[in-house]
Amino acid sequence: MVAKPEGSEEDPEDRKPPSDEARSAFTPPAGVEPPEPPEEEHPTSEFALPEGLAPEPPVEQEGSAFAPPSTYSAQNSPPAFTPAYGIPLVKLSQDAPWQDRMRTMLRLPVGERPVPEAPRKDDEAGPPVPRVLDLTLRIGELLLAGGEGAEDVEAAMFAICRSYGLDRCEPTVTFTLLSITYQPSLVDDPVTANRTVRRRGTDYTRLAAVYLLLADINDHEVSPEEAYRRLAEIRRNRHPYPGWALTAAAGVLAGAASVLLGGGPTVFFVAALGAMLGDRLAWLCAGRGLPEFYQFLVAAMPPAAVGVALTLLHTDLRPSAVITGGLFALIPGRALVAAVQDGLTGFYITASARLLEVGYFFVAIVVGVLSVLYLAVQFGAELNPEVALKAVERPWVQIAASMVLCATFAVLLQQSRATVLFATLNGGVAWVIYASIAVTANGSAVMATAVAAGLVGLFGQLIARYHHTSSLPYVTAAIGPLLPGSATYFGVLEIAQNNLDQGFASLAKAAALALAIAIGVNLGGELARLFMQAPGAAAARRAAKRTRGF
Repeated sequence: MVAKPEGSEEDPEDRKPPSDEARSAFTPPAGVEPPEPPEEEHPTSEFALPEGLAPEPPVEQEGSAFAPPSTYSAQNSPPAFTPAYGIPLVKLSQDAPWQDRMRTMLRLPVGERPVPEAPRKDDEAGPPVPRVLDLTLRIGELLLAGGEGAEDVEAAMFAICRSYGLDRCEPTVTFTLLSITYQPSLVDDPVTANRTVRRRGTDYTRLAAVYLLLADINDHEVSPEEAYRRLAEIRRNRHPYPGWALTAAAGVLAGAASVLLGGGPTVFFVAALGAMLGDRLAWLCAGRGLPEFYQFLVAAMPPAAVGVALTLLHTDLRPSAVITGGLFALIPGRALVAAVQDGLTGFYITASARLLEVGYFFVAIVVGVLSVLYLAVQFGAELNPEVALKAVERPWVQIAASMVLCATFAVLLQQSRATVLFATLNGGVAWVIYASIAVTANGSAVMATAVAAGLVGLFGQLIARYHHTSSLPYVTAAIGPLLPGSATYFGVLEIAQNNLDQGFASLAKAAALALAIAIGVNLGGELARLFMQAPGAAAARRAAKRTRGF
């Protein structure tokens, strides 16, 4: 006991005896925790948050990017509907061609696109984003400059980004501008890069090499550094055919076209001479830096001048076949097919620009031929437009001429020697189909052209998918015998003789034939995809609904 200091008084409370509560039998002994009160005695509120549920985040400050707009009201928001079976998960088959898989991805909303097929590990750093975007734009530039359609270029660009782990990217292709945007997540800043196409050239050998590089990148077998090295080699590679070979091919093409229209051996050589003179003049204008409009104008004049000379000499040859043969080497069938393809796939800006380009080239050809024919009429040349439409049936000769025309057309397009044979055979089949409908059965020329072009697109797309390359080398040269050279010459000649109604009607027919070629090729390519393995049942290729009324 502690002794109290002297003089201190005792506390009255200390003298009270212990109460009954202190001696209660329900009081827990010392050292024992009291039990928790029953759950019924807990004061709870129906507005209290259940355990495990975090409270709502604080309201964003005014001006924040994550704050809802002032005009938004949660009470008046539109109802969100989720199907009972949920949103289906899209899965792409790896056995389908990469072009179809990437085209399917592009036609899906960003939120519904599946994750990359080969995602990186968490501890593995991917390639730098700016470097991948620059590589993508450089490859897309080669494809667009080589004549590929806008949708195919976008699919290729998307495949490159996705192969290197950039799955949230959006490529955009117009006639002269390539752009791509990558956003890692919804809260990260997007990265955008673009590139302008300054020059366009026709080299299908280079195009095939680019597609081979794309296939290797899509198989995750090429690093960005290796892809840059191979891309530099593709750019440095020389054209497979020298300039003199291209001039000779232009002459042989014109000669074969003249034989296709009823000419003989002499007409063949005369038409070849006129086309080679036009080709050399076009090369001269190109070396002087003149635009392509004037190159086409100058190239169309020598064949017309040679045909007029035959008329003035009163020979028994067919001057119309000479002039028409020269036109076959100038009509921009490749650009026309690409323009119509872009329009059918929803790229209306690019399609409009390409159609305008085709229109300029077509006007240049008409002006060049019309200038020569107008002078010929002033000098008293008796040009008979009906001769241009006179059909001559020589099946075996015409089939051989059509195949020679396709082979030389392939040389002008700088195709590799491995693709020339198939393009030649494809063009021969197209001419047989056309002649069977239009000549033998006296059917519509437009319908015959569309059917023949559809078969060209079908066979070309199938063989291109088999070799995992572009379909242009197998299609463009094969449509050479179907080009509307005769209708173009007939319309120009009627205008030169002041028969404007007949002339414009014939030019309209030429335009209809050209559109039939382009639509037939595109339809044949779409039919070819029906024979290919689909990317997946849940990821069927969706058509654009931008022009639907609902």
